[in-house]
Parts: sequence; C-alpha cells; structure tokens
Amino acid sequence: MTISAPGVTAPAMDHSKGGLPVTIITGFLGSGKTTLLNHILSNQEGLKTAVLVNEFGEIGIDNDLLITTENSDDTMVELSNGCICCTINDDLMNAVYRVLEHQDKIDYLVVETTGLADPLPIALTFLGTELRDMTRLDSIVTVIDAENYSLDLFNSQAAYNQIAYGDILLLNKADLVDEADLDLLEVKIRQVKEGARILRTTRGQIPLPMILSVGLFESDQYFSPTSGEIDDPAAQDHSDCDHDHGHPDHDHHHHHHSDHLAVDGFTSLSFESDRPFAIRQFQHFLDNQLPQSVFRAKGILWFAESPRRHVFHLSGKRFSLDDEDWKAPPKNQIVLIGQNLDHQTLRQQLRDCLAKVSEPA
Repeated sequence: MTISAPGVTAPAMDHSKGGLPVTIITGFLGSGKTTLLNHILSNQEGLKTAVLVNEFGEIGIDNDLLITTENSDDTMVELSNGCICCTINDDLMNAVYRVLEHQDKIDYLVVETTGLADPLPIALTFLGTELRDMTRLDSIVTVIDAENYSLDLFNSQAAYNQIAYGDILLLNKADLVDEADLDLLEVKIRQVKEGARILRTTRGQIPLPMILSVGLFESDQYFSPTSGEIDDPAAQDHSDCDHDHGHPDHDHHHHHHSDHLAVDGFTSLSFESDRPFAIRQFQHFLDNQLPQSVFRAKGILWFAESPRRHVFHLSGKRFSLDDEDWKAPPKNQIVLIGQNLDHQTLRQQLRDCLAKVSEPA
C-alpha cells in the first residue's frame, strides 16, 4: 500500500455517505496502468490514497516503479503471485482490511489489477461481501493501448471484459497514433461497449476529477436491488479458480493457472540474478530471440557497463530503457508475460545475457 498526500486540490471525503471510495484501474498488458497510477499519486493534494497493486508473476516489479513523495508512506499492499480476480476471497479482502484499519485516515483507495485480470469478479468482491458496508465502488477505469490495440492479436477474454465492464475507457498513447486511426479505434471499442465514455490520453495524463469520485459504477447492473444478491451467475464462476504454484529452480519460475488464464494461454516468466547483464548480449536477445508471443515485459536491469539502474518496459514491439540512480544493492529483475511461452528456452537465453565474471562490473 502506497499512501500519498502528494497536485489537484480536493476536499476531504465523507465516508459516512457510503464508505471509502474505491476506483479499480484495469487494462491489458502494457497499456499504461502504472503510469496512470503515478499520475494520480503525483496530483492529489490534501488526500491520502491507498494503492493496492496486483502483479502477475513471482517478482514484484510495480512496487519499484511507483513514485514516492516527501509526504508518502513507503508501505504498500502488493498482491503478487497471480491474478486477484482469481484469489479474491483472501488476498484482496485482507489487503482492503489493512487499508481500513490504517492508523492514518485514508481518503481514497485505488486498486491496480494485473493486465490479465477480469475486473468484474474484483468489483463483485466490493459489492457482494461485507466490504460493501465499508467501501463504495466509484468506477472501473480501463486503460487501452491505442498503439497496440487488437482483441484479435491478444485473443483474450480478459481484454474483452476489461472494456465491456469499464465505466471510463482511457485510449492511452494517443500521441503515437494518427487521428483517423484513433477514430477507427473508438468505433471498434464501441462495438464492445456501446455508449462507452472514451477519453484520449498521453502517458495517462488526465484531470483527476474526470476519473476519481465520478460515481459511475452502477451496481444495479449486477445486483438485485431488493435481495442484494448477484444477478449474473456467470460472474460468480469467475472467482472459482484453481491454482497450481510451483517453484522448481533458483530462477524463480512461477506457474499460475486459473480458468480465464488457462483459456487465454497466458503465462509469466520471472527471472532475477545478482550478476549484471552484458548490454550487447541483452540487445541480441531483444532483437533476435524474444518471441512475438511476449506481449509485455518489465524489469529493473543492471548492466556490467553501466553504474546506473535501468527501468525496462516492453509493450508489443516498442520498448524503453530509462536510467536512474540505484536506491538498493543492484540486481536484475525481469518479468516476461505472453502466450504459450517456452519457459526453459527463454530462461536459458536470459542466463546467456549475464556478463562473464571477467567483464568489468
């Protein structure tokens, strides 16, 4: 949980009118959820916001990618090792209780899902459990990658549901796409979500009053107004997932299986090392070995040729590498997410990127 009182001035919120307000941020792999989250944390003045970050993969990268401010609490509730839409009953509820019991008054809760999560079961956790008496689900904000948007490419039911259940759809990375193509994308999106509220953004930059405390979530769509029970039986099935967690070797290989992930064929490979990469070998890996079925990669990278900490993002065919000072002892941490990945081959290829002991440190 990152607690921040960091830019748009807002009045204190009255929880007595419906409990702690909650916004769910969802969106497919590499769409820009963490960038949007950093924008939120950087532009709230006078509010304390708790953030729950869910990651797919054993290594938690997003915690290290979130900003910190002088007034922020450096604690975080990090929900790792899978997808919270499949582990709702324990991880998510326990994390929300930790927020509600925090010694300082929390004004707002933002839940960032993994890029492979179906947001509906997460929303139903706030509506169909005792949390409904202590929280108020405000909206589901879906971040869409305008440059790489293609439901056919991702072939993912989760990606479809993220749009179908989104209250606000942010067409992000709009600066990378021609105006005519953006118009066409909006037409395609409205075929999935008729009457969708679509906002175009660049690097997640948007006035916060347009996405927070908007009161757009309509629980009547999913609950009977009289009984308070879930009307959509199919939605209940999403939370009934099977898990198989394995850690067979030192490279921290992690298996996670659930209904929707198994259907979509997605897996993650997590790799970390206390030895640096060699830049030339890693570049060769990106240029010649990384399969097209890897849709998303992110990591904190250490190169033998550089004293700096390198933040790595890959989304589709585009990648970025930004450098900054190390805040902790250097090491490599990288997560690859894709469909039908050959984990053994990829893991060996990453090992081959490690610098030799004789190379300069």
